[in-house]
Amino acid sequence: MWADSDLQPYLDDLGVPGIVDVHVHFMAPQILDAVWRYFDAAGPKLGRPWPIAYRTSEDERVETLRALGVRRFTALSYAHKPGVATFMNDWNAGFARRVPDSVHSATFFPEPEAAEYVPAAIADGARVFKAHLQVGEFAADDPLLDPVWKTLERERVPIVLHAGSGPMPGPHTGPRGVANVLERYPDLTLVVAHLGMPEVDEFCDLAESHPHVRLDTTMTFVDFFEDVPPVDPQRLLALQDRIVFGSDFPNIPYAYAHQVEALDRLGLGPDWMRAVLWENGGALFGVAD
Repeated sequence: MWADSDLQPYLDDLGVPGIVDVHVHFMAPQILDAVWRYFDAAGPKLGRPWPIAYRTSEDERVETLRALGVRRFTALSYAHKPGVATFMNDWNAGFARRVPDSVHSATFFPEPEAAEYVPAAIADGARVFKAHLQVGEFAADDPLLDPVWKTLERERVPIVLHAGSGPMPGPHTGPRGVANVLERYPDLTLVVAHLGMPEVDEFCDLAESHPHVRLDTTMTFVDFFEDVPPVDPQRLLALQDRIVFGSDFPNIPYAYAHQVEALDRLGLGPDWMRAVLWENGGALFGVAD
């Protein structure tokens, strides 16, 4: 398994300036502490023990990403119940001001207030949103989210959505609700987290039929999981311009470099790796060389 020290020589050989990571978590300390306690307890939505590799201070985590060559990264929080999204969004706005190489991130929950606070967050500078169907236990096509999807589609603001049924299925996970949303909002800039694992084929179908749908690589093909369903790498090759790199830093149980190693082992070639690690995420967030 690669060590983090192996990453920069690999990026140099690949000829990219660094990495754009679309799936990084920075949260208010009290929220992150609660998330880490859940991971420590191997909560039921995880399905197994889950040691956290980068349990350090906020400043140390930012510097770790920079040292790894991550040039641009999100700071994703996800509302897990009503009434918490605005607090998370306010904190993330402050984080974006403190850390200019982060992408100003925000979240929402299916609640009437979302119709107001999502446009407000965008006006305040939010450039990506995160929602988690498994943790929040809500449906993508919940009618309360219609004004949210309409706003994100109109403003061309990406949404990183955990919609797949991994690591454990939830009452609303899977592609059906997402397909319903895309039928109504076909120009939504949607990033399906974790390639939609384990329903990769179904989410690839959605990407193939909707030009603004992308899939992120977060925690895919890594050695941590032993029962991963088979994925046809040729489908990922055909979607080269729609695959973006994600890591789930800091809440990963292995070295950051291992995610890059796992993708390199697919053997899809240097052009694919350059597109995934740098070009596609850079285009999504307007990052220049």
